[in-house]
Amino acid sequence: MIPPRLSAILLALVLIHCATAEAGEPQADKPPLNANTLHNRVAYIPAQCYTRTQEGGGHVYNPCYTCHTKPRRPNFINDADLQLSYAFAAPALTNPWTNLFEDRRAAVAAISDEAMQRYIRTSNYVDADGQIIPAERLRQVPADWDYIGDGRWQGFVPDARFQFDDEGFDRDPQGRLTGWRAFGYYPFPSTFWPTNGSTGDVLIRLPEVFRTGLDGKPDLRVYKTNLAIVESLLKEIDIPIDPIEESQLGGVDLDKDGTIGTASRITYDWAPLKERFMWYVGRALKEQKAGRVHVAAGLFPEGTEFLQTVRYVHVDESGDNRLSPRMKELRYARKRRWVNYADLEQQAFAEVKEKVAFPDRLRTVRGNLELGVSNDQGWTYAGMIEDTQGELRPQTYEELVFCVGCHGGVGATRDGIFSFYRKFDPATAHRRGWYHWSQKGLRGTPERIRSDGKPEYAFYLKTNGAGDEYRGNDEVLESFFDPDGQLKPERLERLRTDIATLLFASPQRAMVLNKAYWTIVRDQGFLAGRDATLVPMIQVHPILRPDQATGVKEAVAGF
Repeated sequence: MIPPRLSAILLALVLIHCATAEAGEPQADKPPLNANTLHNRVAYIPAQCYTRTQEGGGHVYNPCYTCHTKPRRPNFINDADLQLSYAFAAPALTNPWTNLFEDRRAAVAAISDEAMQRYIRTSNYVDADGQIIPAERLRQVPADWDYIGDGRWQGFVPDARFQFDDEGFDRDPQGRLTGWRAFGYYPFPSTFWPTNGSTGDVLIRLPEVFRTGLDGKPDLRVYKTNLAIVESLLKEIDIPIDPIEESQLGGVDLDKDGTIGTASRITYDWAPLKERFMWYVGRALKEQKAGRVHVAAGLFPEGTEFLQTVRYVHVDESGDNRLSPRMKELRYARKRRWVNYADLEQQAFAEVKEKVAFPDRLRTVRGNLELGVSNDQGWTYAGMIEDTQGELRPQTYEELVFCVGCHGGVGATRDGIFSFYRKFDPATAHRRGWYHWSQKGLRGTPERIRSDGKPEYAFYLKTNGAGDEYRGNDEVLESFFDPDGQLKPERLERLRTDIATLLFASPQRAMVLNKAYWTIVRDQGFLAGRDATLVPMIQVHPILRPDQATGVKEAVAGF
């Protein structure tokens, strides 16, 4: 008799093979890097959306709420209904992420621990001379990267040095600011937890006008203040700052005390219909008054940039999970144009109307590998990913479309971004939350509290019944759940004061997941999925029925 687990795996593999054969899509074929067509027409739907939410015995789990939820304005995409059913267009009913059904145990066993450690500890971003490797490669752009065809690269060129001062500002070898600033934040549940295969960091950069004083000269006080104003607007809260003279920044009443004096906080007070406004400082103030820079709660100013690295899990001697020198991906986002509340709301309603009128119509994503792709909300997303030799190359159009589904189509984001509204509380965090993970890791970080007063990660564990969407992280299951599937109170107690007890992988698990991902890199198999999995995932649907119910009866809030 075939064991139930193996039987489920075999069924999944058979269904995937049959569906692929019917579609006539040869999985071995890989399009050229500069192709602007989609092998997977639903590449914007992430693999996690195919997770099984029901198990035998009537158990129902809900990992969907983290992304699909009732939003906060100015995100008007209310997709909480997706917690209740797999409301996919017909072409998306067959799961295209076939890497989830791969058995990588033999390939992983063939990789030695020593080889894996050498690989992840070798930087593919900075060379021995301190040069940024991908930037140097882009100086002589290969023909299959040159989408525009003019012999030069017109997209984003990596320029962050990843050398941070005591305030989280990135500096070049001469000590000059690059504009990038690192911040500490709560990793989003649960794909981006180290225990599920990757580490990462995020940097923010505002345009030059936000970094210069009224005299047009670079001014760090101005830049720090404008970053605090952006944080206040995104979180809609007051933000503490180092005491500063308001008269030196353009005469803006930052703390809203009715006088121009010394301010030690940015007071959030934005209600334009009641004639209450917020203003940037320095040169950005002039641009704002001229109508060339905009302000609104929940929105970043035009020109804002984000840089995210996704890396392997490096486990240090103390067992902490750290960023590996080698990058899996380098992701970049830039807000190219301002989109106001009315336009965002109209666009969200138009998408709902189209979904009702044309339920099987697929999303069209504009862009290419050189200039990036648009989320139709003002943002452009671009990125680089490892080639077969582990060097960073531009992501293809299809690999970039993968990014848009989350960054431009779910209720969980704030202005298309996941990380910044999750930045650590500046009133209580180390260095007000402005630092890089290389300066201070996650160890000892207390749990984030949701708007309903519940600890966020404990809520996720309870609602999902596991530590990952695929319910395949046995390490978390064994550590946090008893044999009856109930959470262990003593583990939750430790989690309240140290999220690393949940988020960190053991050295053994980190090694296995690093190797599993490396096999995908060697195969360049990203079009079939990027998840680092060892065995076939049985808690994933290979094929869905139209509007198949998830079994979840009532949507829960994601915030």
